[in-house]
Amino acid sequence: MAAKPRECQAEVAAVRSVTPDVIEVDLRVLAPEDFTFEAGQWISVPFGEKTVRAWSMVSSPTRRGPITLSVDVAPGGIGSQWLRGLTPGDPVRFKGPTGGFVFNRADPRRALFIAEEIGIVPIRSILADLDESGLERPATLVYQARSAGELVYDADFRALAHRHPGFAYHPVVSAGQGEHLPALVDRLVSDVAGLVAYVAGGEETIARVREVLMAKGLERKAVKWEKFW
Repeated sequence: MAAKPRECQAEVAAVRSVTPDVIEVDLRVLAPEDFTFEAGQWISVPFGEKTVRAWSMVSSPTRRGPITLSVDVAPGGIGSQWLRGLTPGDPVRFKGPTGGFVFNRADPRRALFIAEEIGIVPIRSILADLDESGLERPATLVYQARSAGELVYDADFRALAHRHPGFAYHPVVSAGQGEHLPALVDRLVSDVAGLVAYVAGGEETIARVREVLMAKGLERKAVKWEKFW
């Protein structure tokens, strides 16, 4: 069962650029001392009384030490500017963990992960967690970005496919948001029996991918999703 969100205190341990528009931030959680999360969850950081920003953990929950956020700062809003200005030692207050986009290990179905751009973050956390504990079931990742350089964690997924023959990785590059992702899913998925899908990205792409899978006979509740925009 997912942990209930709590008020948390942390400090920045490290900040690094993954791409020109994606920043990773390591947060050392100071309180509560027993803070835990499930792969796929997120935290919310307040900016005033009514403004918060939600960011997913990209790290595995089984990894000891700081939690890691991975954020697209291209929008340039209040959260993006704040992230760009962080330095080690800065205090951070947040609430979490939050979210039900988590992997059910007791579910025997084959897993199909589908990510659009920065939607890869919670899926990367799930796959890292599965890799550390043993990826024992067939799984597939379909991942789209606007350019090859924006396929963040591409090397990790290629290495995962090399280590686990049952894991298939299909990256795709498209200049238009969501342009090729539903078509690729349509082509790759021939049988939805015993399948569960995890889709993360933009609302339009999530809807189109869900339509593709449901047209093949997959039940609506077998499509888990996390909307980023």
